Amino acid sequence: MIVRISGEGQYRLSDDVRERVNQLEAAVIASSEAGAEAAFLSGLSEMLAMVRSAGVVLAADELVGSDVILPPADTTFEESRSAFTGEGLIPD
Repeated sequence: MIVRISGEGQYRLSDDVRERVNQLEAAVIASSEAGAEAAFLSGLSEMLAMVRSAGVVLAADELVGSDVILPPADTTFEESRSAFTGEGLIPD
């Protein structure tokens, strides 16, 4: 799976990393739906950190379509919470 963090770049995630990111996203969705801003932002930060640390960075000149585009780290709760509802962004 190819994941883009908006404003940063693309990462290739293995299936096991995708599953871990999906689990983190479930917590982000729960926080979003509960209106828990601090937990949402913390969970989003953890999810982005997982993508950065466990994903393989794609070269800037490698043109690959993204399966998922995640919001940037500096996004606000109001800006990004609408993306994290129901099924979320990361496919199961």
